[in-house]
Amino acid sequence: MTVSPVLVRPVTAADRPTVERLWLMFRHDMADYQGGLPSPDGTYHSDRLRQAFEDDDWAAYLFTSGDRPVGFSFVRAVSGPERVLNSFFVVRGARRSGVGSAVVREVIDRHPGPWRIAFQDTNTAAVAFWRRVATGIAGTAWTEERLPVPGRPDVPPDVWISFTTA
Repeated sequence: MTVSPVLVRPVTAADRPTVERLWLMFRHDMADYQGGLPSPDGTYHSDRLRQAFEDDDWAAYLFTSGDRPVGFSFVRAVSGPERVLNSFFVVRGARRSGVGSAVVREVIDRHPGPWRIAFQDTNTAAVAFWRRVATGIAGTAWTEERLPVPGRPDVPPDVWISFTTA
């Protein structure tokens, strides 16, 4: 699918309903890899969503194509020693179009320095995507390690990629 140019911009309070709906799609997709059912009201836990809008050490971005939302990302520890790409999502209709690579590069470029990005081994598309992103940004100067998910012994370890940008 061809997607017109995509804009990456910081979220505003007015974007919250849109990002909340995208969050539901993201969490639904992640259930394939992390398990879990929605809450009785049909939502998924949203601590990270709340923090992205309310915590000064987080940066939240909305990706749009024209007037249509195509994804979001949350960066935490913006002022810390390592930035963490906490959540990253592109809607299915925009996947495999180059949108993900372009927007993640723009988000990372906005916060130079050390980075850490987690994903699940069983998500083969994410494995290939994040390794391609790390190589495109850092060449061979990136690492990968598997670490248990804190407080979640019921889920497989996360894979963490680390690199540094100029």
